[in-house]
Amino acid sequence: MLEVGVGSDEDLLATLRELLPADDRWRHRHGSPGHGRSHVLPAFVPPYATVPVLGGRLALGTWQSICLVDLNVDNQERQVRLSFLPG
Repeated sequence: MLEVGVGSDEDLLATLRELLPADDRWRHRHGSPGHGRSHVLPAFVPPYATVPVLGGRLALGTWQSICLVDLNVDNQERQVRLSFLPG
C-alpha cells in the first residue's frame, strides 16, 4: 500500500525507472528491452499485499491506496487474485 497522489505515484515510477532501467544491461533478455527488470522488481515491490477488512471495508490509512506496478510491457493483460481469510 502506498500513499499516492500529489506527485507520489510519479515519484515512484521515476525511481523505478532509475533503479530498473529498460535497457540491455539485464542477463535475462528475452522479450522487449529491459524485460529482465520485471524479474527483479519483486525484490523492491512485493507481488502481494495483506490488507485488513473491517466491517466489509478495506482498513486503509487516510491517504493509502493499493497500487499495482507492472513494468513488463510484453503482456498486455493481467489478472489480479483476491483471497479473503475468515477473521
